[in-house]
Amino acid sequence: MQKTLLFRTPAMARFAAFFAGIALAGSVFAAQGPQVSLKTSMGEIVIELDHEKAPKSTVNFIKYVKDGFYKGTIFHRVIDGFMIQGGGFDAKLQPKRTKKAIPIESNNGLSNVKYSVAMARGDNPNSATSQFFINVVDNPGLDYPGKDGHGYAVFGMVVKGQEVVDKIKGVLVDDKPGFENVPVTPVTIKSATVLKPVK
Repeated sequence: MQKTLLFRTPAMARFAAFFAGIALAGSVFAAQGPQVSLKTSMGEIVIELDHEKAPKSTVNFIKYVKDGFYKGTIFHRVIDGFMIQGGGFDAKLQPKRTKKAIPIESNNGLSNVKYSVAMARGDNPNSATSQFFINVVDNPGLDYPGKDGHGYAVFGMVVKGQEVVDKIKGVLVDDKPGFENVPVTPVTIKSATVLKPVK
């Protein structure tokens, strides 16, 4: 199971990172990039991808979308005050077969600010496949280089459906064998569609 680092930062550090993150997000995602719509059981989320700064992650994500991989997968790990993670398991918590892992792109200048989207991975920095997470707060501790010298690669930003992300982060969760913070009522991705392709 791929897990992201559970990292907590002091309130003042988060406060400072919040303003830095807003400035960064505004400049980095100003140019319109490819967009993907995730229609979930709790509403639609539209993600704009940064092909220029995270080309491998963007192309990888779009391949999974076009293959219909995400249909029927769930947000299997939800931690209010941290992030929501999905893209790897079905409603029975069975893993889906993935493509080859991609090289990490965390040192790209993008930050794990609120509503940014990043690749989930295991301990190996180059182990990201299909799983991704959406930050529900600013998580500067996940930025390159992070505690492990690598951090987590941001490749997109939620540009529509932030209220859906907020609903998902607040669902009731429980632990199951081999999993923690699993929504009691599955939050399912019903479909994933490319709205704007890579130019």
